[in-house]
Amino acid sequence: MTADLSMLDDALAEAGTDGYLIDASQDDPDQLYLSGFTGPDPFLSLYADGEIHLLVSGLEYGRAIQRSRADVVDRHANYGYDSGDRDDRLDMYAEFLAERDVGSVSMPPRGPIETADGLRDRGIEVTVDGTGVLEEIRAVKTDEEIATIRSAQRATEVAMATAEDLIASATIADGGGDGNADGSGDTAGGGDGNADDPIDPGTFDSGTLVHDGEPLTSEHVKTAIEIALLERGFALEETIVACGSQAADPHDRGSGPLFAHEPIIVDIFPRDKETKYFADMTRTFLRGEAGDTLREWYDLTHEALRAATDAIEPGVTGEAVHAAACEVYESAGLSTLRSDPDTETGFIHSTGHGVGLDIHELPRLAPGGEQLKSGQVVTVEPGLYDPTVGGVRIENLVVVTDDGCETLTEYPIELTV
Repeated sequence: MTADLSMLDDALAEAGTDGYLIDASQDDPDQLYLSGFTGPDPFLSLYADGEIHLLVSGLEYGRAIQRSRADVVDRHANYGYDSGDRDDRLDMYAEFLAERDVGSVSMPPRGPIETADGLRDRGIEVTVDGTGVLEEIRAVKTDEEIATIRSAQRATEVAMATAEDLIASATIADGGGDGNADGSGDTAGGGDGNADDPIDPGTFDSGTLVHDGEPLTSEHVKTAIEIALLERGFALEETIVACGSQAADPHDRGSGPLFAHEPIIVDIFPRDKETKYFADMTRTFLRGEAGDTLREWYDLTHEALRAATDAIEPGVTGEAVHAAACEVYESAGLSTLRSDPDTETGFIHSTGHGVGLDIHELPRLAPGGEQLKSGQVVTVEPGLYDPTVGGVRIENLVVVTDDGCETLTEYPIELTV
């Protein structure tokens, strides 16, 4: 991928520094973006005079030459560094910069402070970059990046189908319990008659979803999602499969048995292990019958998704897109953080965020969200939450185009499975 770093040149000129320096591992998305290198241990990336210079250990030297996007790759051994001593390491950093006639650098706010102070002690002027310039650059994707995210989204949809199939194929138990994760007392009718999944009616609480003779749990569904993604070269640290009252907390990962007649939020945000780009999508499923309130909430959330998506185009602010979603809910008499900053129910989060090398990056579809630009990839994910009802969220991934936006998500939007 060829990155346009002209904004970085402008930022350095404005700051009056000779280069931009990052001391971090691949876990830092700015480091990964600038270097194009997946080094698991911290290494130096320097951008100066239009070129990218890397300083890596001997262990990573050959791979960095072959796989990074650096113009120049240097190694510790060239500076006689092999001791692991802190002062020797900082001496090496200063010499690395001096060899390139770099007497001043901008560094990201997160440091490390030790590197910044150590360089200052060795005569290098260090300025903190408070603009987040690389994050702003990363927010606008190249065609290659968009294709990579699109591919990641397809894999995510396979995993979502795996989750939906498990929920859809589950039998609804007709035992003696109240069938609700939150004890609210809704009861299920008889089982669906799946001959392949015989159930003793008294074995499980009424309404429990049962698969292969056992309660279908959040953990079971998450494992199936992870396996589907691993088979396609993706990894994910966390997944949300939250049912009933758990779904009323937008970031509750979910645990325990899943139940019929209650919303089940499935939110999947995996990372391609090769390219390191993320995808993100959410669907809300229901096995059984939807109550009137839940159905109304789902329809309103689908409407809010359409309204926010329709509002997206270059030059429109993320705040305006968020307002479009809020307007749908507020017109229906429901609370949002815009109408009631203290509300704990209703629409209680922003409408979306950028996705790329980080799962949450610029731009923000939220109060104060900046103007959108063509090439930015964002989620659109309105939702409603109340422990007495559960939660509903629908999330698509879209890319801002020259005349609007394109939805990258192809997965259908349906509540009942």
